[in-house]
Amino acid sequence: MAEMSWDDICDVLVVGSGGGALIGAYTAGSRGLKTIVVEATDKFGGTTAYSGSGMWHPGNPVLKRSGAPDDPVAARAYYKAVVGSRTPEALQDTYLDTGPKMIADLESNPIFQFEVYPWPDYYGNVANAHPEGRHIISSTIAAAELGDLRQHIRPTLSTEREGQKPADALMGGQALIGRALLANKSTGNVELRLSSPLDRLIVEDGAVVGGEVVADGQRRRIRARRGVLLAAGGFEQNNELRKKYGIAGPNKWSVGGLGNHGKALEAAIAIGADTDLMDQAWWSPGFMHPDGTATFTVGILGGIMVNGAGKRFANESMAYDRLGREMLKGEKTGVQHIPCWMIWDKRFGEPPVMNASVALHPTEDYIAAGLWKTADTLHGLAEAMGVPPDALKETVARFNRFAETGVDEDFRRGEEPFEKFVFAAAEYLENLVSNEGKMAKGPVEKGPNPGLTPISEPPFYAAKIAVSDLGTKGGLKTDTSARVLRPDGSVIPGLYAAGNTMAAVSGEAYPGGGNPVGSSAVFSYLAALDMAHA
Repeated sequence: MAEMSWDDICDVLVVGSGGGALIGAYTAGSRGLKTIVVEATDKFGGTTAYSGSGMWHPGNPVLKRSGAPDDPVAARAYYKAVVGSRTPEALQDTYLDTGPKMIADLESNPIFQFEVYPWPDYYGNVANAHPEGRHIISSTIAAAELGDLRQHIRPTLSTEREGQKPADALMGGQALIGRALLANKSTGNVELRLSSPLDRLIVEDGAVVGGEVVADGQRRRIRARRGVLLAAGGFEQNNELRKKYGIAGPNKWSVGGLGNHGKALEAAIAIGADTDLMDQAWWSPGFMHPDGTATFTVGILGGIMVNGAGKRFANESMAYDRLGREMLKGEKTGVQHIPCWMIWDKRFGEPPVMNASVALHPTEDYIAAGLWKTADTLHGLAEAMGVPPDALKETVARFNRFAETGVDEDFRRGEEPFEKFVFAAAEYLENLVSNEGKMAKGPVEKGPNPGLTPISEPPFYAAKIAVSDLGTKGGLKTDTSARVLRPDGSVIPGLYAAGNTMAAVSGEAYPGGGNPVGSSAVFSYLAALDMAHA
């Protein structure tokens, strides 16, 4: 097709603007490739902008410099034990091998700065799990350093949904997006465009040669000489696709990026791309709010969670994705687990959850919405919740016996490093207000196991907990260069995928904090390298 028929011509077209997408764009731009980034919404950052921006890369130079204990061989054994054979071993090896190289490459530009952030692996009882994790985050950056770019970064959930004043310094995912935008600008080769959703891919002779976007009500055909990278997030905001692929709950329970409607994914499927893991997401318990939303919780600090039968069903303080999966598994038994109820007593000043992502509304709002219940007796609380009173009283009595001994004989709560880390962090932050909302007040009395605080002092409280997600993780099948595959295993020339637009390399597991952003960055980086060498 003649070059004159295109509205824009570049070497690389990147669809999406989360951490992975921007790292892919920077990798291409820093190698001299003219790159255009198209973001569907009016803000850069995607789900990364809401997140802590952790990246899980064993053996990376940041960990090495810190002197943190880190054995890449042990980390590989742990990762493969958790992920298993659900995804190709070659993809797993590529992720593990590339992470340290990518971080070293990014750090050659002083705009990118990282630091160690201890965060235990999520399967603490699996051999070679690390009690301090293999986790790094983007260093904080002053808002003033970003200039006009600051106003174009998607804010935190608490700012976006609750109007909290933006901080003067960008941390976590905000910092990663800010630094990545600055780095892209520094190349002189990357053009950043907002409000430009991809509508379709353009194919010639079986190869992807560009994409058509809609901007200001006009269609623009963008020629991409080296290829198109789809790193536009998942489809968690699309209720029709959630229902089609069996993703639990409505989009209002998700904390994925607002633009994640799966348009890029559908564009690839329309030209014959293969998919996997389409019924999977990065799960967590979701604290329910009066406006119908449910927000991600890092950890349950006290109380218990019970199903519709008034029974405990899991270790309430286990890593969030694992707990979400226990809720999903329980729901399949025919007993209601979604939503379930969290039960606590007056020892806690507020619902005992760490980081509900946004500040809590006034108590009366939750009561009016039927989300919180209170009573002076467990029998009265059970009736208000609609669960069998005798079952709830028996459940609480059994839990209280465990609290006395310090051993949860049913679910081993409080024994894994991740749980101990969350309890310690919550105690440190007790009574403080964080950037992401109010932390629950810690228990007044500490027993032999901080995860087991008795429920015996009236009044008693209950709050509804849904299953939330940080985004879907089903997407396009790729090879080790992030090239998208057809169902027969052949490559679709010119098309690449990463992040939640790509079928997750970690399969149905979430090995540790930083896996979503870390894997998105790695495969975006590999896609750009492949296009640079084309």
